[in-house]
Amino acid sequence: MKSIAVAAALITLTSACGGGGDEPAKTADGKDVLTIAVWAYDQTPEFKALFDAFEAENPTIDIQPVDLLAGDDYAEKVTTMLAGGDKTDVLTMKNVTDYARYGTRGQLADLTDVANGLPKESYRGLDSYDLDGKYYALPYRQDFWVLYYNKKLVGDADLSNLTWDEYAALVKAAAKGEGADKVYGAYHHVWRSVVQAIAASQNGGDQLSGDYTWMTGQYTLTKDLETAGAIMPWGTANSQKVSYDSQFSTGKAAFVPMGAWYSARLIADIAAGKHATEWGVAPMPQPAKGAGVKTFGSPTAFAVNKNAANSEAARKFVEFASGEKGATAVAKIGIFPSFTNDAVLAAYAGVAGMPNDETAKKAFAPDEIMLEMPVSDTSSDVDAILKEEHELIMAGEKAIPDGLREMGERVKNEVG
Repeated sequence: MKSIAVAAALITLTSACGGGGDEPAKTADGKDVLTIAVWAYDQTPEFKALFDAFEAENPTIDIQPVDLLAGDDYAEKVTTMLAGGDKTDVLTMKNVTDYARYGTRGQLADLTDVANGLPKESYRGLDSYDLDGKYYALPYRQDFWVLYYNKKLVGDADLSNLTWDEYAALVKAAAKGEGADKVYGAYHHVWRSVVQAIAASQNGGDQLSGDYTWMTGQYTLTKDLETAGAIMPWGTANSQKVSYDSQFSTGKAAFVPMGAWYSARLIADIAAGKHATEWGVAPMPQPAKGAGVKTFGSPTAFAVNKNAANSEAARKFVEFASGEKGATAVAKIGIFPSFTNDAVLAAYAGVAGMPNDETAKKAFAPDEIMLEMPVSDTSSDVDAILKEEHELIMAGEKAIPDGLREMGERVKNEVG
């Protein structure tokens, strides 16, 4: 197995694999080549764990990752690939919004027969891939958001039941220093979900509705932290393409709200000696105490490209990754899988380096997980508008009320 950079590789793969219906490419030692599009392969350990496990079960297949590198631009690159007739066999579906776009455009192979044969009661997130009774991807990972914290920077504060007001006070207290020595109380990544999906999951908002006044409180809190110098300015993070790991793993931020997937990278990097961050996990803060832990998340899946050069091996891999063997492979490195049973959950709980105190246990067992973005034939168009207006608000080019009003008007007028 070897990694392939996308810019040079796609043309090579397309010509090497031939058109639809051609024989799959083979390695020099006669193995069938299976190409899989991923993002940031070296920083996303779940891919290697899955690929190694699959190859061990299927020694005649050689997986060649097509690494699209930048995670934030992954969807745009896949969109371009598919529009150009690319024949990469398997595509990682980073979120259900992009999946809905590719699925409704007829760019993915139909996996309904496989999905209907699965024990659906053992899967989390499988229903999110139901497009009018059809399935074009199968999930292997089920994420939800938690609050990461640096033990040395936060101290012994009780983080098990924070409100957003209490969180804001801790973040402001933890911020210190100036210039190169600046330590932020928290790092909030530039994604719109850090504000909008959190608000939707905890305030009952509907991101497809065209009414977004329920986001006001979360935007107000975020902008207040920015004004106080407690979090990195959104404009700086966006223009400099700052990564959340670069802030947390270097002790530049005490808190980072992020998906549970980040645990696997922290565990792997610490084991490799890349840093020695003493970290923990707490539940996401809530608007008020007593309503349980509400957060958001999204499954991640693999789909078979409708133009796949090796569709047979591609379907075999997607089914493997979503099943018990794939779930066990990712659980062992700290990724919460979509498929679970007692053995898989035991493998996840037993990962060396995974926080297992009572606060972490509460974080890893939220009471409610709302889908990051509802699945509909309008999700992709609404998502684009919400992203654009989010960036204008966070860049300071629109006041919060004006941005939310424009957001609603655009969704109603442009999407309907």
